[in-house]
Amino acid sequence: MRGKRAKRRTQKIDGKYGNPIIARLINKVMQDGKKTVAEELVYSAIESGAENVKEKDVNLFINKAIDNVRPSLEIKARRVGGANYQVPMPVSPRRQETLAVRWIIDVCRKKSGKSFDRVLMGELVSAYNGEGDALKKKLDTERMAEANKAFAHFRW
Repeated sequence: MRGKRAKRRTQKIDGKYGNPIIARLINKVMQDGKKTVAEELVYSAIESGAENVKEKDVNLFINKAIDNVRPSLEIKARRVGGANYQVPMPVSPRRQETLAVRWIIDVCRKKSGKSFDRVLMGELVSAYNGEGDALKKKLDTERMAEANKAFAHFRW
């Protein structure tokens, strides 16, 4: 039996734009507790990305980029009668945002050759335009959930 549910903490917002998605992006980029370095990287990436797509508002740019990568369905493994089934599940809005941010940062970490802020800017611009590796990950996840729709009755 599990204990009590964890209390939901209030979501932090970033200091420059007042956007909680940017704050989560900064926290995901941060390594070894170096938040100022992460802030510089993220701010330069989103500002140059917004400039690149000729978007005046940085908040609109980042929100559209994250919205394009948000998955609506995911699969979870369920063990029923000794067999494991990949059961498609709807994704809560909070988890959609978490997955989108995670996928974008993971894709950027795998690429090398350029500085991280340039790679992040490129991935955010491609997500904004509806392309890129993070969007491919979303489409693969949703396609897999669609393929396993036959096991949806195992959802509980």
